[in-house]
Amino acid sequence: QVQLVESGGGMVQTGGSLRLSCAASGDMFNAYHMNWYRQAPGEQRELIASITFGGTTTYGDSVKGRFTISRVNAKKNVYLDMSSLKPEDTASYYCNAMHIITRRSYWGPGTQVTVSS
Repeated sequence: QVQLVESGGGMVQTGGSLRLSCAASGDMFNAYHMNWYRQAPGEQRELIASITFGGTTTYGDSVKGRFTISRVNAKKNVYLDMSSLKPEDTASYYCNAMHIITRRSYWGPGTQVTVSS
């Protein structure tokens, strides 16, 4: 089992940057693929970035080239560096951990990102 807490959200102007952090505690962190999701009001939760335990990354089309996911296994942290932010990036951002064998999934409570025009 793993517990997740996101931080780093806030309000930023269009074109700005933010770094989101996700701190994990509990189970072996390197047994989990880590993901960032986001959910805007009235919308479905969207997978935007993933990083495997080995460091392979994938991105959703809406953030590709602007967002970067990374992880530091020794610190049990995952990061989402966001740049060239747009108003449509406004959403609650959630950290997710999925066990590589059991596929059991854990969520953080989320952090709000608001991009003003």
